[in-house]
Amino acid sequence: MPDETPTNPRPPRLLDQLREALRVRHYSLRTEQAYVHWTKRYILFHGKRHPRELGAVEVQEFLTWLAVEGGVSASTQGQALAALLFLYKQVLGVDLPWLDEVVRAKRPQRLPTVLTPEEVAAVLARMDGVHRLMGRLLYGTGMRLMECLRLRVKDVDIARREITIREGKGDKDRRTLLPAVLVPDIERQLAAVTALWRKDRAAGLPGVQMPDALARKKPGEDESLAWFWLFPGRQLSVDPRSGTRRRHHAHEQGIQRAIRRAVLAAGIAKPASVHTLRHSFATHLLESGQDIRTVQELLGHSDVKTTMIYTHVLNRGPMGVVSPLDRLPRS
Repeated sequence: MPDETPTNPRPPRLLDQLREALRVRHYSLRTEQAYVHWTKRYILFHGKRHPRELGAVEVQEFLTWLAVEGGVSASTQGQALAALLFLYKQVLGVDLPWLDEVVRAKRPQRLPTVLTPEEVAAVLARMDGVHRLMGRLLYGTGMRLMECLRLRVKDVDIARREITIREGKGDKDRRTLLPAVLVPDIERQLAAVTALWRKDRAAGLPGVQMPDALARKKPGEDESLAWFWLFPGRQLSVDPRSGTRRRHHAHEQGIQRAIRRAVLAAGIAKPASVHTLRHSFATHLLESGQDIRTVQELLGHSDVKTTMIYTHVLNRGPMGVVSPLDRLPRS
């Protein structure tokens, strides 16, 4: 009789183990892609040796090379360090000692670019359609770009004039205001979204992507209107994790390009981007006399020190100081 002894299954590849560890801990797809990228670069840098054969010294060499030879920013080097620490601790079960010998990329102190209210109005006036609504919403609420794109129908409360932001930076939920002037546009967007949701349901399409394990805990919820995207994509796309072809939220490049075109059309000579609307929201609130703690809460900052950077760009000179020249009698 043939030998029925089962053969030992081949252990999963390192990168597959890394992906699984990240998904078990509910890391975002973007973080997963970044951590896999830095693990690959680390392995290639050391001649394709397995990370288990390497350690703190090799990690230091790689991170130092990134800063000295690669010229990467401090945030990029920090991301690479976070990826390797996760790899060693969560996948390989190795705690690396504190990496004191790493040459740190210098973190520059940059002030945020801020538009004046007139410049914001000029930019928004040169946008149209759903991108104009997104732009007005970003400036009117201070949301980050992906926070806006990931909004669901259930996150908008018109009666209370507020928006709930789920799983924001740091995996924190918070609430922000819904500007009264946007209520009619939001109502029209909800009507259009409801029509698209009905069309998708009639076509028998899979439901939308759900956070974490909610799809298993609440079967059918992914097909409900409440979980449908406030800004759905026009085309279906393939979920990179499940392989399911479904409706995802709108792609970030659409609004990013629309903002760039509007800034150029308005003739604004500032390096303005989507995130500039968030900076402008915070600065204009402080200029109007809003309490910095309130602005901190609306922005979702963990530390008020992060919010305080906007006090350096108020329209009253650095630190809100009035020049003595402006106080001289007019001659």
